[in-house]
Amino acid sequence: MGFSVGILDADVYGPSIPIMFDVEDERPVAVEIDGKSKMKPIENHGVKVLSIGFFTKPDQAVIWRGPMAAKALNQLIFDADWGKLDFLLIDLPPGTGDIHLSIMQAVPITGAVVVSTPQNIALADAKKGVAMFQQENINVPVLGIIENMAYFTPEELPENKYYIFGKEGAKNLAEDLGVPFIGEIPIVQSIREAGDVGRPAALQLDTPTEIAFRDIAKNVVQEVVRRNKDLAPTEAIKITTMAGCSN
Repeated sequence: MGFSVGILDADVYGPSIPIMFDVEDERPVAVEIDGKSKMKPIENHGVKVLSIGFFTKPDQAVIWRGPMAAKALNQLIFDADWGKLDFLLIDLPPGTGDIHLSIMQAVPITGAVVVSTPQNIALADAKKGVAMFQQENINVPVLGIIENMAYFTPEELPENKYYIFGKEGAKNLAEDLGVPFIGEIPIVQSIREAGDVGRPAALQLDTPTEIAFRDIAKNVVQEVVRRNKDLAPTEAIKITTMAGCSN
């Protein structure tokens, strides 16, 4: 869409972005910026990328406690030469744990997009994710919810839709929670294949898959514009104690 975009892979324990961008064998180099040594993000498909995966071996498990992971993420954010970006996307791991809090303490997050499959078990986790961002001492605007694996359409029956994981569960959750529904991604074999070989499915021009991703991208941009118009800038959170904790 003509924007300058970076993506930070914050899934410390399961970094997959390097594979999905076909840069798993690349390594960031050091560049000098204003007398300081910075990491230069890897770039492919027009997107700047940084990930813990660039600094570990494919068969190496990352066994870190929360503070170590937070320190590594801070280096990827503040010790990198991201340049001027319109959007920095942060790919968070599932759940509501240390990594999420560390990111929100490090930088002011414009907004969060929650991704869920349609079945009730997944929706329960998505609901907790929305609740985390909306918590009073966090207060990160939820831009909306995306439904992944929304339905399956066989190639030989393009008009048929099979709702394997349930129908419109994430869409209904968005309505229940009063947050925007960003869009849906079907179960398509080519999406999996594209991720495995590092050629994003959004590059398959004028296919139903590309149209779905394009519509989601437009809706996210629209929600960011609306959020920036209606709400004050987000501040990095300061958490000293968490409510509800007990011995």
